[in-house]
Amino acid sequence: MGSGPFFFGRSKSMLNKRADKLELLRIAEAVALEKSIDKELIINSMETGIAKAAKSKFGQDNEIKVLINRENGDIEIFRRLVISDNPENANLEINLDDAIKLDEKNKSKKIGDEVLQSLPSFDFGRIAAQTAKQVISFNVREAERERQYNDFIDKKDTILSGIVKRLEFGNVIVDLGRTEAIIQKNELIPRENIKAGDRIKAYCHDVRREPRGQQIFLSRGHPRFMEKLFVQEVPEIYDGLIEIKSSSRDPGSRAKICVKAVDTSLDPVGACVGMRGSRVQAVVNELQGEKIDIVNWSEDPAILVSNALSPAEVQRVNVDEERKKLDVILSEENLSKAIGRRGQNVRLATKLLNYEINIMTDQEDSERRQSEFKEKTENFVKNLELDETLGQLLVAEGFSTIDDIKDSSVENLSKIEGIEEDTAKALVDRAKEFHEKDQEDISHRIKELGLADDLINLKGLTPGMLVTLGEQKILKLEDFADLASDELTGGYDIVRGERIKIQGYLEDFALSKNEADELIMSARNIVYKD
Repeated sequence: MGSGPFFFGRSKSMLNKRADKLELLRIAEAVALEKSIDKELIINSMETGIAKAAKSKFGQDNEIKVLINRENGDIEIFRRLVISDNPENANLEINLDDAIKLDEKNKSKKIGDEVLQSLPSFDFGRIAAQTAKQVISFNVREAERERQYNDFIDKKDTILSGIVKRLEFGNVIVDLGRTEAIIQKNELIPRENIKAGDRIKAYCHDVRREPRGQQIFLSRGHPRFMEKLFVQEVPEIYDGLIEIKSSSRDPGSRAKICVKAVDTSLDPVGACVGMRGSRVQAVVNELQGEKIDIVNWSEDPAILVSNALSPAEVQRVNVDEERKKLDVILSEENLSKAIGRRGQNVRLATKLLNYEINIMTDQEDSERRQSEFKEKTENFVKNLELDETLGQLLVAEGFSTIDDIKDSSVENLSKIEGIEEDTAKALVDRAKEFHEKDQEDISHRIKELGLADDLINLKGLTPGMLVTLGEQKILKLEDFADLASDELTGGYDIVRGERIKIQGYLEDFALSKNEADELIMSARNIVYKD
């Protein structure tokens, strides 16, 4: 506390001398200036501390109130008493007649009201003085922490600059002037050489209240750090003429940032690059040479993914907006460019767009389409007892499942060239019969597999999904909650430079990654709610 409340160290009754009373106010003012906190709060802390010390003098059972005059430093000490019909504790209660004897003003009081009984001033003993000092010191520290927290909570989502104070177990402690912040090891740029005494910039991504004061968490690996650097370097972004739509980073290696021109006369990519690359180079230098792809925003996901996967040249894109999936088809020579080293390019593009991106060659897309066409046709031929030509016709007209036919009308089916009204009616009837029998079989299979009721009742899981999960020995809600979304939806992984297809448990149900995430989070909320 610096020049704080050390006046308690003297045993004489300093508090009754005018000079010392004024010294009390001067101390409060000095501490308030030193700690950048409200003087009133310091005086309140002094009142609390003196009240604590007074309890040592007058008894711990008493409720003590202390008032310090803000003008002259006079200290008044009172006992708080509650007016009662039948007082049982003289330290806490008083009858109305005795309250009026204390002060004529108490005539207006009634049962249950509080009155103040004046107590004499006293000399602080060593223990009482130490007690008061501890209370005041604690309150001042708490106020200082609260002030620092309030100062820095406003700096969240901004770039802060400071001096590296020390390194602890791979974490970096940064001196911000009035307080310290931490950059955790996983928030640093890999292989970055940071030493004590270096001036460093970082993004403030969190400010938390902790028992020992606020904790300020900084990051140099966060995508927002790169975005904020572009705001500093590109005046058009700062002025709101260009908008940053999204970003993704592989810290220290490569990053992508997607920009849109609010003022359509501007070239957003060119503005971010700057004259001879000066603007983007300033950001690259701060990020230790991280390669940055600046992507031009488009409302059309197909155009946007083509821009994001540059330098690969995309032939066409199949967009599934409902499931947020993109099938990107390109030539064999562009495949490796689109995927990038260890899948980096497509991984960053996936984060940038928030779409699941499947990259395939024209041949793979053709084979996939042929395979899907054949599977759908065989499903109709086998389960609806159709000839192959009719099955192919239905698939060609956009019918993918038996439920599609069940939910269709005879009128719509009759509009297809080659399907008469009688045939259409027979198709709908067979589809409904198959659906009913299939639901019965599925219900029986679910019971046979022994799935737990809480998993069966999880909203979003269809009976078919439940059977598939049960066949994979995922029988309890806890088992499902422990899964990752990729285990449900499938996808691609890069193993030793090779792109490997990973089959998902529920891949055949066309589940999107977002839907899988929501299902898993719902299960976790139920399982771990306690």
